[in-house]
Amino acid sequence: MPSMRGVPTPVNDIRKKVFSEVAKLSYEYEEGSLSKMEEIPYRIIPGEVSMYRESVFLERAIVKERMRLAMGLPLRTAAEQSPVSTGAEECVKPEKYYQPPLINIIKFACHACPDNEIRITEACQGCLAHPCQEVCPRDAISFKDGRSHIDQSKCIKCGKCMSVCPYGAILRLKRPCAEACGMKAISSDKYGRAEINQNNCVSCGMCLANCPFGAIADKAQIFQTIQAIRSETPVYAAIAPAVAGQFGDKLTPEKIRVAFKKLGFEDAIEVAIGADLCTIEEGEDFLREVPSELPFMATSCCPAWSSMAKKLFPDEAQCISMALTPMVLTGRLIKREHPGCKVAFIGPCAAKKLEASRKSIRSDIDFVLTFEEVKGMFDAKNVDFEQLEEDDAMHGASADGRGFAVSGGVAQAVANYIKENHPEAEEVKMEVAQGLDECRKMLMLAKRGQYDGYLLEGMACPGGCVAGAGTVQPIAKSTAAVKLHKKVSTNQHSHQSDYQDILEELEEDLFSAPKQ
Repeated sequence: MPSMRGVPTPVNDIRKKVFSEVAKLSYEYEEGSLSKMEEIPYRIIPGEVSMYRESVFLERAIVKERMRLAMGLPLRTAAEQSPVSTGAEECVKPEKYYQPPLINIIKFACHACPDNEIRITEACQGCLAHPCQEVCPRDAISFKDGRSHIDQSKCIKCGKCMSVCPYGAILRLKRPCAEACGMKAISSDKYGRAEINQNNCVSCGMCLANCPFGAIADKAQIFQTIQAIRSETPVYAAIAPAVAGQFGDKLTPEKIRVAFKKLGFEDAIEVAIGADLCTIEEGEDFLREVPSELPFMATSCCPAWSSMAKKLFPDEAQCISMALTPMVLTGRLIKREHPGCKVAFIGPCAAKKLEASRKSIRSDIDFVLTFEEVKGMFDAKNVDFEQLEEDDAMHGASADGRGFAVSGGVAQAVANYIKENHPEAEEVKMEVAQGLDECRKMLMLAKRGQYDGYLLEGMACPGGCVAGAGTVQPIAKSTAAVKLHKKVSTNQHSHQSDYQDILEELEEDLFSAPKQ
């Protein structure tokens, strides 16, 4: 389906303003000041005339719920009467974790879009042949006023009329959020509004990234992260490889470390270092276990993909790599070097929030923020990227580690590691899928034995991490920026990482704790 990512829209503008206001509120927080939340909707939606919807009151009501979600608070229905700041004192606790569900639909913002409906458009010419009517198996098409019409009560959505219309005048309308959901977790409630089956949801966030009405949002930890930054405990930013280009051309890789210090972080470390360590572990596991113990091995770094695989293919669950994700490995590395600190993962992904909330990982990663949420922090602090000094200290990871951000990058990094370090091994056979629909098909074929001996890479987002729900830039532009960042890497492959020389020393600490 078409992607809106990177297109400036009113939906993105409102999200940006909400994140910025929540960040500003947290940076300026003093005991008792949360009542200022009541003022924010009037700054984001000023005046008396609505700009986007039928009522300025509805617009502000939606902003209020977006604010609550951005602060990690539960969503309210239109039937509840209470100030927007109700329960907000919970946000002051830096240790506050997400309360499920992570992905939420603001019901009174939902457009109740048509769900798989065949419609005749104005392009219909009322042609003499009327093949649409001739092929309809249920006599659902008739002609009125010189144009064809569909009786929706008879239509079975077969699409035969679409395939024969010489003008392409017949369209199938699908609910964008449901079409984007590879888990088929979205249906309709009794009012026709979107509804998420949380038992099926893997928190990939593709629904929120594709809702043109901005009715879907995930919870955030902006407020809690900033409160931790303002405390005496040092907070380190662990920044995902997909960061390349996310904040525009003026925030170059050489300025990223300085920029995050401006936000109050103690320092910034690239998660590509953890990707290098993950590559090495997955490479060794693949050689040891495939095909002697497992028919194939699938990569583990995308939490939405691995959750989908374990939900839908439980018999093949043991084939998902047990390697810790780059996020967790980097968090453990930081905490080993800086005992007592906190770590905030900064990345493109909504599902990473769910991963970090697992009890086995909470001690490694304290907060998860998306690039979009951090952009709100930069805006709140008025950070001018152009005026920042350059600092080349945030280096050390390999080009392969940085390539984890794009589809195919994980599998290629593992294959490169095996080729460089085990030249006697056979060439690694790989298959890559992006988007949960394609991932599902890949695992179905693997279950049938088509990929025996293969290394499989699954990415929930079409395009890889650069297409995550929390990204800011167009996918193609981000992909190009990642490739450019790879080119300037000092080291090419994961085993050449500056951290490789301490891998044996760290192995017990990094890899011995409970895994996914």
